Amino acid sequence: MLIYKIFHSPEWAALQADGSTNGAPVDLADGFVHFSTADQVAETALKHFADAEGLVLVACDTDRMGDGLHWESSRGGADFPHLYRPLLLSDVVWHRPLPLIDGLHRFPADL
Repeated sequence: MLIYKIFHSPEWAALQADGSTNGAPVDLADGFVHFSTADQVAETALKHFADAEGLVLVACDTDRMGDGLHWESSRGGADFPHLYRPLLLSDVVWHRPLPLIDGLHRFPADL
């Protein structure tokens, strides 16, 4: 199964350079790396990244994440994937720009 993380471009560049990350400031504060499912990621973009440009959508394979991945109740009682270890570049299946067009982020059609 694929799950998704939205990064600001410098955060994505740091993951590419370092090979791992403990996430964005919100992830560091919460103690885990936040992810969304395909059904959740557009709402995540609206709630946490409204009007942000220069974003990168990263797809990760849950099978690569092992025991560090936990599903926990969050927004509206929905279960969200949370990673309790650093995110590794090897967890990433693909990445794509997440452009902001007319005030909305445009997600890939095959999401």
